[in-house]
Amino acid sequence: MTTLNPMQICQSLIGGKPVTSPLRAIDKIYPATGEIVAKIEPATQEMLDEAVAVATFAQRSWAVYEPLARARILHRAAALMREANEELAHLEVLDVGKLYTEAKTADVPSGTDAFDFFAAAITTQTGDFNKWDGAISYTSRVPLGVCAGIGAWNYPMQIACWKSAPALAAGNAFILKPSEMTPLVAHKVADILADAGLPSGLFQIIHGTDEIGRAICEHPSIAKISLTGGVDTGKMIMSQSANTLKKITLELGGKSALLVFDDCNFDLAVQTALDANFYTAGEVCSNATRVFVQRSIADKFIAAMVKKAENMVVGDPMAADVQMGALISAAHLSKVLDYVQIGVAEGAKIATGGIQIHPQGCENGNFMAPTIMTNCHDTMRITREEIFGPVMSVLVFDDEQDAIDRANSTEFGLGAGVMTTDLARAHRVADALVSGNVWVNSFNILPPGLPFGGTKKSGFGRENSLYTMDAYSEVKSVHVTL
Repeated sequence: MTTLNPMQICQSLIGGKPVTSPLRAIDKIYPATGEIVAKIEPATQEMLDEAVAVATFAQRSWAVYEPLARARILHRAAALMREANEELAHLEVLDVGKLYTEAKTADVPSGTDAFDFFAAAITTQTGDFNKWDGAISYTSRVPLGVCAGIGAWNYPMQIACWKSAPALAAGNAFILKPSEMTPLVAHKVADILADAGLPSGLFQIIHGTDEIGRAICEHPSIAKISLTGGVDTGKMIMSQSANTLKKITLELGGKSALLVFDDCNFDLAVQTALDANFYTAGEVCSNATRVFVQRSIADKFIAAMVKKAENMVVGDPMAADVQMGALISAAHLSKVLDYVQIGVAEGAKIATGGIQIHPQGCENGNFMAPTIMTNCHDTMRITREEIFGPVMSVLVFDDEQDAIDRANSTEFGLGAGVMTTDLARAHRVADALVSGNVWVNSFNILPPGLPFGGTKKSGFGRENSLYTMDAYSEVKSVHVTL
């Protein structure tokens, strides 16, 4: 069992200090046990105004730091994050209910790596130079000012870092609104940034629900919003930001396809399909929840997946032998289970799973058996709507073009995968898939520098890469008559 910390009060962090709110606190529940582990105090409009004023003042000085000086602080922050990796991973587990092994080896380090990457990136940023008849001109990248990030609850560490690191590197101040369901990691990130020497006011935390999210979007002195969330939330962010013409990056939902061809490495494909569905209990926007399998190997492939899924250990996220943790909340678990029944009503079959489970020691947690649905068709709700849980839909295809057409027949375009040993097919299919990210013989691999983002209703803009720097800065052109 996870050792719970004493009750924590999460207050908004403004100018380096926690600020008490008069509003009613929100319970923070540990998903694996149902216990209340913290109280979150939502921020008021006045608190947000104060945070923006502090950020605006701090940003003016930060913007004139030489890039190398900014880089030194961000590199120092990354080093301190690595030293605190286990503590950050523990907080990530308390926040999300995901496996400690996932948080420690992948999710937390991916946030840490972002600080090293963007610290290095800012030292290489250059502009253009032109010479005219009697004049010269040049361009430079300048910061936007105060930027804000609104986070989803599935990757609190990664989201906090993927959004703040490029913003800070580019010379901006940053305000983070974590999900009210996952407030804990953000405060440790703030502590580390302060210890690394980041001036006060450049990284602040505003807690609250969608009400304060709206206020952030509508605030006239915030220049940019970066959101990770659902499609409906993305639409609201755009609408709420319209009057102030903010720059926006949206990383939204997905219904990604994994195409498994009969010439694949069979064992690798089976494990990849399972990993691409049950990692973080399926609560990953880019997960390959539609697994298309070529007809000639479909029966064998399904049988192999079912056998492995039924042997997966689900339970206490801190246990070393557990392979899948909890879902974020009881309400979300109920929603995911409802989707299973919707699939059955539409004609799908439950090959395995589809039920809530109560692991020993975590009987009151939000756990579900890994679920594989077969006899699925492209028109079913379970194959068209984002479920965001450990539910895989298996579909059968006959030829390459059939698989491509059906994989693209979705309103989403965040991720896609191809399992094949045919190099020409791999490139051909990857090129034809309409998706922001395509993985060949792997899935959800995102090393620092590889752009991540979607097309269609999966959003726009890219994170985790040099392209991200463009979203946190503007081009200034200077023309000098000689």
